[in-house]
Amino acid sequence: MKTISQNEHRERRLRLMEQMDPGSIAIIPSAIEQIRNNDVYYPFRQNSDFQYLTGFGEPDALCVLMPGREAAEYVLFVRDKNKEREIWDGYRAGPDGVVADFGADDAFPIDDLDDILPGLMEGRARVYAHMGVNTAFDNRLMGWLNQIRGKVRQGAVPPDDFSDIAHLLHDMRLIKSRQEIAIMADAANISAKAHVRAMKACKPGVWEYQLQAEIEHDFMLAGSPRPAYSAIVGGGDNACILHYVENNQKLQDGDLVLIDAGAELQYYASDITRTFPVGGTFSPEQRAIYDLVLASQYAAIAAIRAGAHWNEAHEATLAVITAGLLELGLLTGTVEQLIATEAYKEFFMHKTGHWLGLDVHDVGSYKLGGQWRVLEVGMVLTVEPGIYISPSNMAVEAKWRGIGVRIEDDVVVTKDGCDVLSKDVPKEAADIEALMHGGQSQLF
Repeated sequence: MKTISQNEHRERRLRLMEQMDPGSIAIIPSAIEQIRNNDVYYPFRQNSDFQYLTGFGEPDALCVLMPGREAAEYVLFVRDKNKEREIWDGYRAGPDGVVADFGADDAFPIDDLDDILPGLMEGRARVYAHMGVNTAFDNRLMGWLNQIRGKVRQGAVPPDDFSDIAHLLHDMRLIKSRQEIAIMADAANISAKAHVRAMKACKPGVWEYQLQAEIEHDFMLAGSPRPAYSAIVGGGDNACILHYVENNQKLQDGDLVLIDAGAELQYYASDITRTFPVGGTFSPEQRAIYDLVLASQYAAIAAIRAGAHWNEAHEATLAVITAGLLELGLLTGTVEQLIATEAYKEFFMHKTGHWLGLDVHDVGSYKLGGQWRVLEVGMVLTVEPGIYISPSNMAVEAKWRGIGVRIEDDVVVTKDGCDVLSKDVPKEAADIEALMHGGQSQLF
């Protein structure tokens, strides 16, 4: 299985420190374990920024970066070795382990943090940290600062400036390396096969959660430790609910089912949506809406290339969807007028995509200086137009109501266009119908 090498993690830290002010310090905490109830915890997942810089997957840790410090530029605070806790909870690397295996210049037990970190902060002019994200951590940071301020008469020099690390770090995360893209391609391939499995398993009478089980079963068999987000499996009217996650209804013949599900691999997300007929054949109205969404997605993908700005894909989508809704009689007016007044939002109310990476809605600004960001080689984003006709929309003919369609793929920006990482899931209506009529149900 492909992984991010420790050398790449090291290069990331060096690039970040090159952007930091001389004589500064960056403090980045790991995620912490969250209690579900009593002594049971939710499954642990490392903080994405901490993972990006360290590759270290344990909770209760802290990364400290101090550019130019001769003794150690990269220091980790981690849980100490504890034979009894390791019997109950699993292996701990400990301070020696993270120096040996994770490239730390030095490491200390996390229990010693309050004693050691103020000394590392002292004399540093600027502190980089995530500001306003975690109140408990902000308070602790202020406590360390106050410890230093309490020693000013003894010659201590406290930091006098604080900066949010997100601006530097998240811009770095926005451009993916070859190693990252290779992992994301594998994640998309795992998800693609799972979506195909769901299409083959689908038939009237199957429950939404059973299709979810089919997909997530395939994720784990292929090496994904968890989904990248909560799966959406919406049949019939439920497909018109953008973030429907109950997944507890029986699928009916004649309805569509919309599945938005992606595997996570080595902490990197995939994000794929397909919409298909429960019984294997689109009705004329379903096919008309489906083909319109697909045409708009092709137009968006064609607009993505290095040098284009972020919103060009969305603008291409809007032009196709608005013209199509006008042609079908679902909107009236002119394309220009309907786009200017945002009349299309009755049926298409979200953006065409988002950044993708360590988070499914990944970090990175969409605008810089008030202007749409220009796409660069190595950026990864989703392309996910949709049309949702509410079952309660009495302004349209009954034959259209309750039709919800979204088609989503993951793409990486290249010099001349983009590569579709999730291309192995059928999306032409005829291909979907052929697959579903030829596939054998794996549920019954």
